[in-house]
Amino acid sequence: MKVADALAAVLPKQTRVEAYDGSAAGPSEADIVIKVQTPQAISHMVSAPGELGMARAYIAGDMDVEAPDHYTLLRALTRTKMGDLTWGERLQVLRSLGREALHWVEPPPQEVGAKRYLSGLRAHSKGRDAAAIAHHHDVSNTCYEWVLGPSMAYTCALFPTADATLEEAQFAKFDLVCQKLALRPGMRLLDVGCGWGGMAMHAAEHYGVEVVGATLSRQQAEWGRKASAERGLSDRVDIRFSDYRDVRDTGFDAISSIGLTEHIGIGQLSSYASFLAGKLVPQGRLLNHCITRNDDHSAPIAKRGFIPRYVFPDGELPGVGRIIGELQRAGLEVRHEENLREHYALTLQAWCDNLDAHWDEAVAEVGMGTARVWALYLAGSRIGFEINQIQLHQVLAVKSVDGTSGFPLRPAY
Repeated sequence: MKVADALAAVLPKQTRVEAYDGSAAGPSEADIVIKVQTPQAISHMVSAPGELGMARAYIAGDMDVEAPDHYTLLRALTRTKMGDLTWGERLQVLRSLGREALHWVEPPPQEVGAKRYLSGLRAHSKGRDAAAIAHHHDVSNTCYEWVLGPSMAYTCALFPTADATLEEAQFAKFDLVCQKLALRPGMRLLDVGCGWGGMAMHAAEHYGVEVVGATLSRQQAEWGRKASAERGLSDRVDIRFSDYRDVRDTGFDAISSIGLTEHIGIGQLSSYASFLAGKLVPQGRLLNHCITRNDDHSAPIAKRGFIPRYVFPDGELPGVGRIIGELQRAGLEVRHEENLREHYALTLQAWCDNLDAHWDEAVAEVGMGTARVWALYLAGSRIGFEINQIQLHQVLAVKSVDGTSGFPLRPAY
């Protein structure tokens, strides 16, 4: 059997396949062309079928593609039948392609596995969490600047209108968080998982608060400190290279947690909620902003899938009901919740466009393999939000004391 014919049987019909053995299948005018460069590509795809196998082949350079963009490519490939093949069918495909495809191929170096740096460390221990965060965030601040834009905000934006710019939407997101937290001059804010300090700087500059920010990424902390100094905010913004669990300060009027919950592990949610609740003063507020599963009953992300192996090692997505329950069990009163799923799809569209605009520079900065990881991750995540596979929830809670919450009857936000 020719390579192209074998793959054409499991790929969408509008896709063309061109292979190293000279074979080709599919319409010649197809917008999407899969180029199988080496036998190793087949080994990747059949030994780990579905998204992981194809991602390995593409990241390793054993497979190339021609498509309008990665979003269009992944939209088409979501209909692939590769993951539906039984192990017997996969073996039959391999045998039909000859011995050159019948061998194990080591995944590309961008993949995190048990044999690499996470080995020997207990999941969600401080050391392993630090390693996982460094894997994703300590890549290149320069590359992040190209993708995220001037705000350096690596979380869901809030689009006041569909045609708002990414910067306008990120400003609106930070401002919404500040409004929900009812920040006022002189207050103390703890920003856990503070990233490059966007929320901390916004709160200090526009609401006059003092902020302690904590991030497990050394590169983020260094960038954030420098940016705070350049904006004259060093006296109000303290960005620390630290696990949030190592923040000893207490008596905060408000806490923002934007994009941290995804990393801490579902089993750690109870201690996470209790820890943060203990940092708040009476009537202090907590805003938890994070990606979630679309319900509490769907299967969690497969640990052997593309995202856990290449993007967020040990990442876990709870449903919003689980988050609300843990906040309540920690003694907090939940006052408001909203789903910003469509806003994250728009955010990711903007990030994809930014990466495309700086593609050659990104490849030169981090290498083709890592650039391809990012392209697949951003485009695939956009699709996930569009089809309601994943969601983005903001949950606002308060430390009520004797029934007193400090909330007005109808908050302005």
